[in-house]
Amino acid sequence: MKKLIRGLDKFRQTYVNTHQELLEQLSHGQKPRVLFVTCSDSRVAPNLITDTDVGELFVIRNAGNIVPPYGAANGGEGGTIEYAINALGIEQVVICGHSNCGAMKGLLKLNKLQKDMPLVYDWLKHAEATRRLVEENYPNYEGDDLIEVLVAENVLIQIDNLKTYPIVRARLHQGRLKIYAWIYNIETGNVLAYDARTHTYIPPEGQLLEEEDTVRPFVACGNNESLIPIKKELEALLQISPETSGAAEKATRSLVTLFDKARRMGMNNIELQNYHSLFSESVQLWAEKIYSRV
Repeated sequence: MKKLIRGLDKFRQTYVNTHQELLEQLSHGQKPRVLFVTCSDSRVAPNLITDTDVGELFVIRNAGNIVPPYGAANGGEGGTIEYAINALGIEQVVICGHSNCGAMKGLLKLNKLQKDMPLVYDWLKHAEATRRLVEENYPNYEGDDLIEVLVAENVLIQIDNLKTYPIVRARLHQGRLKIYAWIYNIETGNVLAYDARTHTYIPPEGQLLEEEDTVRPFVACGNNESLIPIKKELEALLQISPETSGAAEKATRSLVTLFDKARRMGMNNIELQNYHSLFSESVQLWAEKIYSRV
C-alpha cells in the first residue's frame, strides 16, 4: 500500500502537471476509439502495450478475456459492450489473449475447480466451447503447446460470442464495426493478430493493409487467364525463405496484397482456401523471424 500511495503522489506531480489540457478535455466526457477486451492478468497492460493515453481505450478485463454469449450471464460484460458501441460510438473492438494464461490452464482442469473455486468454475464454463474444440481437434498437443493453442482458439471463440449481441450484429451488418483478435506474448512483448484469409496469427501490420483494401471496389472477373500472373507470384513467394526480419515482414505484406488482388480478380473461395492452407506454415515461420529481432 505504501508503494501505491507514493505512486499517487508521483502521478500528481508528473503526469497530471504535464497533461492538464488533456485531463481538462476528458473531464467533459470520453471519446475512446477502441473497445479492448483482455485478461485481468496483472502482466497485461493495454495502454502500455499499445502506447495509448488516458481516454483512448475503453477496457473490459476479466479472467480469460471471456465474452459470455448474449443473455448467458448476469455480469457487466454485456452492458459494457452495449454501452461502448451504442452510447460511445466505438467502431473497433480488440479481443486480446496472452501467453501463459492462468485461465486457460484452469480450463484444462475445469472439474477440479468446482469444489475449491466454484465461482471461477462457473465463469470458465463460458469458455467450454474452447476446451471442447481444442480437445477434439488438437489431440496430440500437450504442455505449453496446448496452452498456446487454447489461448489462440479462445480469442476466436470469444469473437463468435461477441457476434451474438444484437448491437454488434447490427453494426457489423452496416459495416460500422471491425473486430480484431490479438495475442500478447508476455516474455517478448510482441503481439500477433489473427488473419482470416490465411487462418493464422501474423504481425498486426497486415490489418492496416486490410483496412486500406476494404475501400477498393470488388472487381468480378470470370477470365481465369487473368489469374495466372497472380498464381505465379504466389508460387514464387511460397518458395522463398526470408533470412532477416525485414525480409519476412516484406513477404507477409506481399502475401496479404496478393490474396486481396486474387480475390478482387475473381479467384473462387475454394482456390483461395487452398492457397491459405499452402501458406499456413510459411506465415508462422515468417512471424517468428519478424519477432526474432527482439
